[in-house]
Amino acid sequence: MSKSARTRMYIVAQAANLFNQKGYAGTSMDDIVQATGLSKGGVYGNFKSKEDIALAAFDHAVETVAREIRQRTKAYPHALDKLRAIVEFYHQRVLSPPVEGGCPIQNTAVEADDSNPALRQSVQRALAEWQQGIVYVLERSRAAGDIQPETDTEAFAIRFIATLQGAILLTRLYRDLRYFDAVRAQLFQMIDEISI
Repeated sequence: MSKSARTRMYIVAQAANLFNQKGYAGTSMDDIVQATGLSKGGVYGNFKSKEDIALAAFDHAVETVAREIRQRTKAYPHALDKLRAIVEFYHQRVLSPPVEGGCPIQNTAVEADDSNPALRQSVQRALAEWQQGIVYVLERSRAAGDIQPETDTEAFAIRFIATLQGAILLTRLYRDLRYFDAVRAQLFQMIDEISI
C-alpha cells in the first residue's frame, strides 16, 4: 500500500469518529486537521472537500460495524440464528459501539435527511445493502425449508431494521439498556414467528 493510500485511510478513520460524534455540520476542517495531526494542505492533498471526507468516513464507519457483525454471525449457519446474533451484538455494543458516537447509519440519516443529498444517498445505499443481506439469508433459509414459506422477506427485513434502530435510539438517548431489553424481546418474537 502506498504512503498516500495509508494517509487517506488514516484521515478517514480519524474523521469517522468525529463525524459520527459531532455530525457533518458540527465537524470542521480544523477538527479533522487536529484529529489527524496533519496540515490542512495534507488533508486537502488527499480529499477535495469536507464532503468527500465525510462520505468516505461514513463508508468506513459502516464497514467497521459490519465487519464486527460478520464476525459474530459467521459461526451460525442458520439464518434465524444469524438474526439473533445481530440482536445480541447490538445489545452488547449499543452503549460501547465499534465507532465512537453510536450507529453511523442512524446518526448520519438524521442529519443528512434534508441537508446533504450525497450523505443521504450513502445512508440509503447502506440501508438497502443491509436489507438485501437479510432478504438474501432469509430466501436461502426459505429454500432450505427453515422459515414459513409465506414469509414476506422484504417486509420482515424492513421491520427488523426499523425495530432494531428504534431500540438503539432509545437506549443511547437514555443510556439505559432496559429500553433495548424491551425491544429485544420483540425482535426475538419476530424471528420466532417466521421459524418452522
